[in-house]
Amino acid sequence: MKETTLSRKEKIMKVALSLFATKGYVDTSTKEIALEAGVSEALIFKHFGSKDSLLAHIIKSGYRRVLSHHRGMMTYKNPKEFLKNMIFLPNKLVADEPLFWKLQERLSHNSFSKQQHEQFMKPVQPVLVKAFSELGYKDPELETQFLLLIIDMLWTKEANGDVDNGVELAQLLEKKYNL
Repeated sequence: MKETTLSRKEKIMKVALSLFATKGYVDTSTKEIALEAGVSEALIFKHFGSKDSLLAHIIKSGYRRVLSHHRGMMTYKNPKEFLKNMIFLPNKLVADEPLFWKLQERLSHNSFSKQQHEQFMKPVQPVLVKAFSELGYKDPELETQFLLLIIDMLWTKEANGDVDNGVELAQLLEKKYNL
């Protein structure tokens, strides 16, 4: 019984993620999610309480998955390796979780979504400053800000399908930083 409940909850989240990412959060009803997931609308409310709570659960669990899958990439071993990992991170993230990142991009105006993204990226900033400092860059803070802007733009464009040469762009950055 517990396994069935869990699998239905996961199915609801998977369907909701897909619909929210493709149609948009506002344009997707819980009735639609229930129909596509093959569950009752009441079950959605039983598991999540509200559509907003369902969205929050999807966002939180998405970032948990990302962190668990990419923990090694975000570990500092040496400055060049860390910079290289950060440069290729947008491509890897979007490739692994395309619907999640498409949803995140669509929700860029949503305060909860922005807060979760900022929490995800916050620990990266001081480590990038450290890496640029160790590599002898004149202004590590400014270099960090610049790279974070590029990383943010890359994942956004890749999530939207607006760029199909993300790896090549990352390789260009890799060359520019002499990695």
